[in-house]
Amino acid sequence: MDNRDIQEAAVALREQWDLQLPELVSEEQILAQLTRRVMVLLERGPESFFQLMYRLDISEKKLNAVLNEEDVAQRIAHLIYDRQMQKIQSRQANRKSSEPYDPELSW
Repeated sequence: MDNRDIQEAAVALREQWDLQLPELVSEEQILAQLTRRVMVLLERGPESFFQLMYRLDISEKKLNAVLNEEDVAQRIAHLIYDRQMQKIQSRQANRKSSEPYDPELSW
């Protein structure tokens, strides 16, 4: 992952999770803020939390695997961050593959 992907993830997560992140942010800063946000969601109740995980397309299998471990909020934050990075990489791959080749445009 390059810094551009991290910044793109930060923008998306800032909007989706109402995170207070600086313009240039590190992966560690994103994960720290996400961890705090996940803790708040877990305290509010499991129903809305699981609905949100479903909407984010977080694997139920992965989620269930981390729910019984220590630092559950941190592990869930990693799942959310990893899923966001997968979406970014998928968009980039599809963007590149969907551009038709036009020989007149190449130099």
